[in-house]
Amino acid sequence: MSEDRVSPLWAAMEAAGGVSADYHGRRLMRHFGDPSGAYEAATSGAVVFDRSHRARLAVTGRAPGQMLSGILTGSMPKEPTELGGEVLGGEATYHAVLTVKGRMLSDLWLMLRGDEESDGFLLDVPVAGVAALLENFKKFLPPRLARAKDVSEDTAMITVSGPAAAGVLSRLALGLRVGSDELVALGEGEWRLAGSSAVDGLAVIKTAEVWPEAYSVVGPAASVRALWRAAVAEGVLPAGHGVWSTLRVEAGRPVFGTDMDDGTIPIEAGIHDRAIDYEKGCYTGQEVIIRIRDRGHVNRHLRRLLLGDVPTPTNGTELLSEDSDKVVGWITSAVLSPKFEQTVALAYVRRGVETVRLDGKSIAVPAGA
Repeated sequence: MSEDRVSPLWAAMEAAGGVSADYHGRRLMRHFGDPSGAYEAATSGAVVFDRSHRARLAVTGRAPGQMLSGILTGSMPKEPTELGGEVLGGEATYHAVLTVKGRMLSDLWLMLRGDEESDGFLLDVPVAGVAALLENFKKFLPPRLARAKDVSEDTAMITVSGPAAAGVLSRLALGLRVGSDELVALGEGEWRLAGSSAVDGLAVIKTAEVWPEAYSVVGPAASVRALWRAAVAEGVLPAGHGVWSTLRVEAGRPVFGTDMDDGTIPIEAGIHDRAIDYEKGCYTGQEVIIRIRDRGHVNRHLRRLLLGDVPTPTNGTELLSEDSDKVVGWITSAVLSPKFEQTVALAYVRRGVETVRLDGKSIAVPAGA
C-alpha cells in the first residue's frame, strides 16, 4: 500500500467540497463544509462516510483459516450461506493481533467471502496497524498454506449511518432483495449481499463503531464509488472524519492508533468481550490473556468520561488524582458532543480510581466490566 494512496472515491469527494487532512500517513476528508449539518443528518436522516483509508487485505491459500486462527484472538467466521433470492448472508468477526506479551499489533474485522480455499478471507484493518500486521504475517503465515495480499487499491469501503441508512442501502446496494427491517435486525458484524459472490459483490455489514444505525459497505472500488455517488444523488449527505470521530467517541468505541497502540492489552481497552474467544485453540499472546482472566487484572481501563462545559482537551492530556497531583490517567480522544451537550472523552484511568481532576474540575469515572 503506497504512502501516497488516496481513496478510490477521492475525485468524487473533492467535487462534493471535501476538505482533506492527514491521518496516519494517509489522506482523508475531514469535512464537507458543514459538520454540524452532517451530524444532524447522521442522527435524523442519513450520511455517508468514506472509510477507504483503512486497509483491506485478502488472505488466500490451501488453509488460510487454520493459519489465521493461530494469530487472531477471536472466533473464526463461518462460511456464508445462501438465503434465497440470490442473497448471501454471513458474519464478520472482530479480533486483536497480539505479541507474545499480550500487547496489540492491531485490531481487525475478518470476513470469510465464500469457500475458504477458492475465495479466502477479507480483512478490514486500521491504517495504523497494517504495517505491523503485514510484518507479522510474513513471519507466521506459511506461504504454501496462506498468503496475504493488500487489495486496498482495488477495493473501497463506505459507511452509511443514520435512521434512514437501512432503507438507502436496501434500495441502492441490495436491489430491495433484502428489506430495511432485515438490515436493522442484524447484529454487529452480520452482513448481506445481493448476488452469488462476496468477492465481486457489495457486502453490507452492520457496524456499531458509531452510535446511530450504521452499515459499512465493502467491495470492488468501482462499485463502491458508484454507490457513493448514487447515495449522494439521492440526498444522503457526505460526512467527514470529524463527524465520524464525534459519533465514535459518543459511542465509547476506541480506534487503534488513537485509543489503542502497541502498548495496549485488549482488556485495558475494554474490547475483550468482542475480540477474544476464550474457548478457541492457541494463538499468539493467549497465555497472557488467560492469566489475566483467571488470576490477575490490568492496572488501567479505558473509560468514557463526561467532562462538562470545558474546552476540548488534546489527546494525551493528563488526569490527576482527586486529592493529589498524582497522574492517574490520560485522555486519548475528546470531542464536543451534541448528544451529551458537553465535552466527552475516552481516557485510560488507573484501576480503582473513581474520581479524577482535569484543570481543577472533579470528574466521575464510571464503573466498567
